[in-house]
Amino acid sequence: MADTIRLAIASDLSGFPLAREIVRHLKETHPEVKIIDFGIESAEAPLPYFVQAPKVAKALQAGEADKGILVCGTGQGMAIVANKHKGVYACVVDDLFSGERAKIVNNANVITMGGWITAPFLGAQIVDAWLSVAFTQKMEFKKDFLTNAFNKVVELENEAFK
Repeated sequence: MADTIRLAIASDLSGFPLAREIVRHLKETHPEVKIIDFGIESAEAPLPYFVQAPKVAKALQAGEADKGILVCGTGQGMAIVANKHKGVYACVVDDLFSGERAKIVNNANVITMGGWITAPFLGAQIVDAWLSVAFTQKMEFKKDFLTNAFNKVVELENEAFK
């Protein structure tokens, strides 16, 4: 039995359909994932990306979530806002390779996607790819470099968030 993963998810109106599909997919195929859903609840109750992204980021900071997924129109606005929070490492992902490499290379604890860009079926596959790998996995020959690079990012973050 896999360890439980506490995964926070949120979207704005543009990301709502993709986020709903990701939640459905996770519930059906990943019993190890406990979903913390920050919505939006419906297309009739939209909230902007700059309101939604901090909910996931703060859940990570508080230790309430281990990973996060944010979905807006392009994924870019959510990534910008999420990365304004210490300890959050968000990458925009549009395909399987970038979803997997977000974790392997950048140790991303948040992925962001675009509901205008990514089809729901592909979005579910991207989430599977991201969840299935660990930092430096498949790149063991660069493990020292990647670990040192991530540690430098943390140092930059600590300087910026004094």
